[in-house]
Amino acid sequence: MAATSELLATLSAEEISTRAICAKAQVGAPEISRQFGGKQGLLAAVADQGFERFLANKRRNPRTEDPVADLRTAWDAHVRFALDNPHLYRLMFAPAGDPKPQAVGEAQALLLSVLERCSAVGRLSLAPAVAGQAVLAANVGVCLMMLSFPELFGEAAMSQVVRDAVIAKVTGQMEQVADERLGAVAVLARALVGTLSGTVAVREEVIEEVSRSLGA
Repeated sequence: MAATSELLATLSAEEISTRAICAKAQVGAPEISRQFGGKQGLLAAVADQGFERFLANKRRNPRTEDPVADLRTAWDAHVRFALDNPHLYRLMFAPAGDPKPQAVGEAQALLLSVLERCSAVGRLSLAPAVAGQAVLAANVGVCLMMLSFPELFGEAAMSQVVRDAVIAKVTGQMEQVADERLGAVAVLARALVGTLSGTVAVREEVIEEVSRSLGA
């Protein structure tokens, strides 16, 4: 496994041959079959080992009193791991063939614990399990695009835009902003009708407040 991990530092899983693994580990191909059932089983074991590192990094993220802020921190840590370990990350989150790594469930459970904290303080608009699926799928999708097409999707700002949009959706912030803007539009509409009909005088401070709401 150590030999395969070393090869993954510079080569993709598809580029690593069984012969190269055997040469680096100084073992014969039958030994890989005996321990892992073949190359694919070895790669799945290496991916699970990668998840151990990934999860250890996640657990080192600071826990604050704001679970939504912690969710953003977790997203950014995920992206950093992907960019630092491109071939290993693809093996972990976009494996080809079976068996597949099993530790992705632990990554999901760790994310779920943060989302349950969001739910406990009334800052989640979806069931935690559904929110977890959405956040992890979006996070992985962003990372894979950054790794596969760095010239088009490699900017950190792209990740931040998707992060903020997804988190706003699952925490209900998007709907809250929409409701506030709809409320501002309703106030403005009533004011305009009143002005045009001559029934209500519109105060300047009301217009300024509405304009600020719509521009938020």
